[in-house]
Amino acid sequence: MPTVTSPDGTRIAYERHGDGPPLVCLHGGLTRRYWDPLVPQFADDYTVIRPDRRGRGESEDADAYSIEREVADARAVIEAVDGTPVLLGHSFGGLQAIETARDTAVAGVVAYEPAYLVDDYRAEADLAARMQARLDAGDPHGATKLHLREVLHGDDVDDLDAWLDDWPVWPAPVDHVENTIRMNRALEDHPLPETLDVDAPVLLLTGSEGPAHLRESVRAVHDALPDSRLVEFAGVGHSGPTEAPDRTAEAVGDFADGVTPTPPRT
Repeated sequence: MPTVTSPDGTRIAYERHGDGPPLVCLHGGLTRRYWDPLVPQFADDYTVIRPDRRGRGESEDADAYSIEREVADARAVIEAVDGTPVLLGHSFGGLQAIETARDTAVAGVVAYEPAYLVDDYRAEADLAARMQARLDAGDPHGATKLHLREVLHGDDVDDLDAWLDDWPVWPAPVDHVENTIRMNRALEDHPLPETLDVDAPVLLLTGSEGPAHLRESVRAVHDALPDSRLVEFAGVGHSGPTEAPDRTAEAVGDFADGVTPTPPRT
């Protein structure tokens, strides 16, 4: 698997699929495999680049962590791509895509519920501390469940364990629980600025059934961007790209065709 080296020396692994203008897919709390349902949808028309975030999948990690290092990782991948890409990000990957586009040339950004915390939710956010307490008590599964309840369901799930029994990827997220805690801690310390200085056009996607704080967040991000459009998928939650891959692929394709990403050199 090819890799790039981030400025702090961490090697970031990525996969490449298809042929055409570049589309860089940035995942949230899982690994690059999150995009499995969408790769076949895109590979006929785009060169799909999907990296593993640091400390996940095949990518290396470092002792020090920050959102800025994750942005530097994405920038290193973009620099290895032939052509100016569209960035597609989900959750943390959506925030990573927007923050990267603030100082990196991209053709456009698509972000599904980027993980900015806003308003009262951010002021009271303590998910990282609650997860750490569970982990310190020797309960990594319980710590991970706290995260999944918060970001996938909010308060709208009666029996999380029953839901997890039917979730194909469970319990794989437990492997990344320490990584997820540090991510949440960084997000709690990362305010949404009044203005997100992104020169490229941005398509924001959200679902009608996800947690209220993320639906509020995506609208605050929409207000902070100079050139953005917001589309809501009815009946879909926070995992919209995998819950509704056809709708996601159609929205991303229409947007990418409109912004005309720079194709690779021949």
